Amino acid sequence: MQYHIEGMDCASCIGKIETALARMPGVSDVQLNFATQSLTLSLLADGATQADDVEKTIKRLGFGISARTTPSNNDTNNQPTVQPWWQTRKCKQVAGLGMLMAAAYVLALFFPAQGTWVFAAAVIVGVFPFARKAIALAMSGSPFSIETLMSVAALGALFIGEAEEAAAVVFLFSIGELLESVAADRARAGIRALASLVPKTAVLLDAQGGQREVAAASLRVNDHVLVRPGDRVPADGVITNGSSSLDESPVTGESIPSAKTTGDTVFAGSINVDGVLEVRVEKTAADNTIARIIQLVEQAQASKAPTARFIERFSRYYTPTVMALAALIVILPPLLMDGEWATWLYRGLALLLIACPCALVLSTPAAIASGLAVGTRRGLLIKGGSALETIGQVKTIAFDKTGTLTEGKPRVTDVAAFAQPFTKQSDDEVLALFASVESGSNHPLAKAIVGHAEAANLLIPAASNAYATVGKAVHATVAGRVLAIGSPVYAGQVAILSSAQQTQIEALQHDGKTVSVLFDEQSHEALGLVALRDEPRADAQAAVAQLKAMGVRSVMLTGDNHRTAQAIAGHLGMEWEAELLPEDKLRLINEMKLNAKVAMVGDGINDAPALATADVGIAMGGGTDVAIETADAALLKNSVTDVAHLVALSRATMANIHQNVIFALGLKGVFLITTVLGITGLWFAVLADTGATALVTLNALRLLRFKGAVS
Repeated sequence: MQYHIEGMDCASCIGKIETALARMPGVSDVQLNFATQSLTLSLLADGATQADDVEKTIKRLGFGISARTTPSNNDTNNQPTVQPWWQTRKCKQVAGLGMLMAAAYVLALFFPAQGTWVFAAAVIVGVFPFARKAIALAMSGSPFSIETLMSVAALGALFIGEAEEAAAVVFLFSIGELLESVAADRARAGIRALASLVPKTAVLLDAQGGQREVAAASLRVNDHVLVRPGDRVPADGVITNGSSSLDESPVTGESIPSAKTTGDTVFAGSINVDGVLEVRVEKTAADNTIARIIQLVEQAQASKAPTARFIERFSRYYTPTVMALAALIVILPPLLMDGEWATWLYRGLALLLIACPCALVLSTPAAIASGLAVGTRRGLLIKGGSALETIGQVKTIAFDKTGTLTEGKPRVTDVAAFAQPFTKQSDDEVLALFASVESGSNHPLAKAIVGHAEAANLLIPAASNAYATVGKAVHATVAGRVLAIGSPVYAGQVAILSSAQQTQIEALQHDGKTVSVLFDEQSHEALGLVALRDEPRADAQAAVAQLKAMGVRSVMLTGDNHRTAQAIAGHLGMEWEAELLPEDKLRLINEMKLNAKVAMVGDGINDAPALATADVGIAMGGGTDVAIETADAALLKNSVTDVAHLVALSRATMANIHQNVIFALGLKGVFLITTVLGITGLWFAVLADTGATALVTLNALRLLRFKGAVS
């Protein structure tokens, strides 16, 4: 049996459903995937439990369920339509409670008695769905859930006359549930976005050379497709005819297009830059590179160890203990010591109020809310309290290179004019010639050269007869001279490079730079070179130093070559691994997780599996939508030092939460003892409860003054 489950807002929901299903006879092989909201299980054909029983049980727990008829791991079209958050039942509940709260406050100003009744109505309306769910969870094996905690807190406060406080607690908790639901849906949107990278249609070639447009999902192995300039490659395959430059950044994350020709492999989702290609399909849609990345993301998110909310963990012991203690206080003294029932009932009620977990329930979300607010103000988008909690615990942070530690686009770093026998050209003159030859190209390196020349206010000569030899050189006629720009290898084959010039080129390449050589095709003279590199971000070195001072190890993971990786990492003072595919990054992250908690910082689609597998995934704000949706946090300002600020903010927030818990439990513990002894009564109990809540709230507000990591 395969189902789609709605309403799983946090990983703890999985435990509730699994516990309920485990108590049903004939149910086995239960597998829940939080990321895809899918449930798979086995039923005995003639067992006591039927499919209808499973659906009824899950609906009683407060979750939606619908059967899946066509199971598919990677077919996002198989997913039911996602309802906008503002149309959900939770949003309507929050809106209704908000209106009731507003009406109660207005009435309380003019008619205090009537205001109390409206507050009471808000409590009853708001707590009803939580109480009903708490009862269903109790009957299915989870008696002390957070729903039970909230129901007892609200009804207990209402019972002793604190209707306003009870209503506020229910309202805040409802808002928290809604925000959690929105965050969960946004995280799942990343998987749907991955599938959109592969085009919906493809141009299929038949045996006679005819062309017809077909659905990309219908392509089969050994089909031949036509990929025109600007098209996305519809399937993984091999080029059978043609040459071109392909932008593989959707798959590899590297910004510089790769030259491809007959016999080379191409990935689904890659963008064809300039040539026309014929490609033989080698993998179907269900098995292409993007589909495998989707599967990696789903598996990584499903295998994440669920971080149970602190209050729910504590409530397993706190709630039953408090309820049992209050009952004993009311019953035992009158039965065993001839105490007065009225006196001990009064003390029991006071104990319930003191033990009312309002302050405890607010201690964590109040600090989390402040932490998230100050983070957002600093451009640190954090997707929920679990991520904020975990970030401060990481001991290793893995960084992607391109677009994360670097700017993500090549820049001209060196321009050098080669000495000529009869003429002497300046560096600016050589740069102008470079820009002239490259002026008609859309290649990122060409754009960087032309942009650099324009920024230097150089006069760029007009070029004619421009054309490209794919993967080798670009050619143009400038002022009557036939010039070409190519790689050092190609230039060495068709022009004359002296040993000094070759040494100069090798030194630049050793620094991880891409070198292009300008030469005259008629005289075969090398005129000069331009070196380009995707330079580190201005704050990358400072960020690595800050993390090191905080006891956090930094490692660079890149798909680029070893020489470039070593040059960049050496400059930044960090460890590195190079020439990695998405699967390699995933493997290294899993190895790091064996020793400590790991965070991954990236910006490309190829980083999505690693972002999901790491204990915390952090995306650069300028990266792809898929990386941002998959990650647990995003750095909206594209500042690497914000990674250090994120770690510092998490640690400050967790320290604040620990302080809040001590305030909440410590103050209540003191008044609990004095109440049982009869020293303090109901009014002091109210003071203990509201005082603890005030202390917790004020302490949480201190986080709003967070200034960032210490430089």
